[in-house]
Amino acid sequence: MEESASFGRDHGLLHELVVTGRKVGADRVFYARLAHNEKLFGKVVSFVRDYSSTTQERAREIMSKNFFGVEEAVKHFGVNPTRQQLAVLSEIPFSEAVLEESKYTHVLVAVFPLSILEIRDKVKHIELPSGQPLLSAQSWYDEESFAKERGEVTWQLVRKTPVDDSTSKNWQEQQALIAKNDEVPSARVMVYTIVGHYLATGEHLFEHIYVRTSSVGSDGRCVDVGGFGSDGLFVDDDWVGAPGGGLGVSSARKPA
Repeated sequence: MEESASFGRDHGLLHELVVTGRKVGADRVFYARLAHNEKLFGKVVSFVRDYSSTTQERAREIMSKNFFGVEEAVKHFGVNPTRQQLAVLSEIPFSEAVLEESKYTHVLVAVFPLSILEIRDKVKHIELPSGQPLLSAQSWYDEESFAKERGEVTWQLVRKTPVDDSTSKNWQEQQALIAKNDEVPSARVMVYTIVGHYLATGEHLFEHIYVRTSSVGSDGRCVDVGGFGSDGLFVDDDWVGAPGGGLGVSSARKPA
């Protein structure tokens, strides 16, 4: 009886597969190609597996301390998520396979619409053991557009270190090192990630190095962040054509 029931369920799934396939243009030739091409079939299976969404509980389990979710954002940044924001964050746009690959090298972050200026204001009362503010009290960017941008609520999978071999290169050379499934995050996302991760774990990211971001100042200079030591996290800028030995480039995985 169990074998008969199992066969019925499998037959039903196959029927649904064929019906759905027809709706999007999959004909007998398509299925024949899959049936006789193991490599092609494997690519389809891999794509479907990677496309599948991941729950927050499972993501937290995989990423461990490298997870900064809704609860952390509420606790450390005092955000008050709307129902719509929670709906957007209900599914994580990275597969379990991608998270497994990234669990030691990246931080998975629920990024809420907070500008750099707002983040600075929220943590201004927090001092490092040295007595310095967590986010350095710089004023040069107070009127800059990039520092006022709030962005949208989203999940970001941010690399914890500069892209490999990206120091001592100019902006154009660094962009060539960004993998096809990656992108350069904004200064806002990087500040949010670095500050949030420190508040949750006490770990200093980019302590002895700076990384360029996708943000640009009003003078056309590239915005970079880093130097997160005893004097706090810094936001600086530099000319895109200038290479620097202590200046790499940041990266984050593109959502599926």
